[in-house]
Amino acid sequence: MNYLDQKKGFLGFDANHKSKSKVVVVPFGLEKTVSYGSGTRNGPKEIIKASHQVELFDEELNKEPYKEIGIKTLKPFKIKSKLNDALNQLSEINEKILSENKFPLVLGGEHSITPGSVKPFAKRHKELILLHFDAHADLRESYQGKKFSHASAIKRCLDFKNLKVVSFGIRNLSKFEMDFYNENKDRIEIFWAKDKKNWDMEKLNSLFENKQVYITFDVDGFDSSIMPATGTPEPGGLFWDEVLLIIKKVCQISNIVGADINELSPIKKFDSYNFLVAKLAYKILAYSFEFKR
Repeated sequence: MNYLDQKKGFLGFDANHKSKSKVVVVPFGLEKTVSYGSGTRNGPKEIIKASHQVELFDEELNKEPYKEIGIKTLKPFKIKSKLNDALNQLSEINEKILSENKFPLVLGGEHSITPGSVKPFAKRHKELILLHFDAHADLRESYQGKKFSHASAIKRCLDFKNLKVVSFGIRNLSKFEMDFYNENKDRIEIFWAKDKKNWDMEKLNSLFENKQVYITFDVDGFDSSIMPATGTPEPGGLFWDEVLLIIKKVCQISNIVGADINELSPIKKFDSYNFLVAKLAYKILAYSFEFKR
């Protein structure tokens, strides 16, 4: 695989820093099924650009996590034109990364990337838990005639029978999705955004303890007041500290094996939203390796 120079890659740290890389950042700006706002194809480029402004020292952990983690970023590459081919392409990339005992962090792109990204993980683990942040359940069987739509991302992940989903921030779904959820509560747990003041965080122990976990983060899971730069922004969502609390808790009790962040649609001259996502990516990596089991 071909990598960017460290100064041009995620976080843009000094090329003189040498450490064995444990993480590979995969820029995968797939945009095939967006149904409202567009621009997710530009998400990876802008996240990486904004990451060069992220402070490398983490005041919470009292260290520079990147020095212990080691991070490489793949050079941008051509994504295959047909959706199914693109998803298979991403699966093969992640399989290669995993075969080298590294951690893939995929930067989308729209949420339809997740079934392709998670496929090699589902093959490797007897049981896999998907930690899912989103405004939408993404449990449609298809959307606008497309089975692998961004609106069907989690439904397609559940095609892997050894996978379960725990979703946070959901506040928009169809009747079909609600019916499907009610029929599959043995595999789907939803922490509804409307109930967040009353979430039972102790329940995370039974859901995640000693499990293999893959994180998929649709940025519209954030409240639209702090994240309007997405195709389908929704009010009533999650805020920064709430998100970090969940991710940190899960990282402390489980083993995070990989992650993707998706659905950033950059707004020209409003770089703060790109920065938020870049910092989120760094915090996911920092927590994942700080508490690595």
